[in-house]
Amino acid sequence: MAFGGLMNEAGDGDNAEINMIPLIDVMLVLLVIFIITAPLMTHAVKVDLPVASSRQPDDIKPDTIKLSITSDGTVYWNAEAVDQAAWQARMEAAAQKNPQPEMHIRADGELAYKNVAQIMSGAARAGLTKLGFVTDPRKVNQAVPETE
Repeated sequence: MAFGGLMNEAGDGDNAEINMIPLIDVMLVLLVIFIITAPLMTHAVKVDLPVASSRQPDDIKPDTIKLSITSDGTVYWNAEAVDQAAWQARMEAAAQKNPQPEMHIRADGELAYKNVAQIMSGAARAGLTKLGFVTDPRKVNQAVPETE
């Protein structure tokens, strides 16, 4: 009884069926693994976790100081014109507040940078740490149509 050979004279052709036995074996092995490990995945340790709220009862928003500098060097503290001694004294007083106020600096585009640097160094000496610059979001170099 011969099962096949190199010279198959019967002309049977190739067998185009998929052998399902190895596929079923792998599937059954995976099924057994999942049946064994599934109960282990649901086991948890009971822990009493602390409860926290996201809202703070003492939610104090810091004040905002609007410091504006015009092109001629005039300094405005919340829309009030002040001289150098006055804004330095106000910065030192603001640095002592708790929570410390935020300082928003608005400087004219034509102003020399040394004036802005002087304000920033004065704020640093006074102890203010929350400084921000306010800018104009509009594009400066927009194409303007020519008029005749």
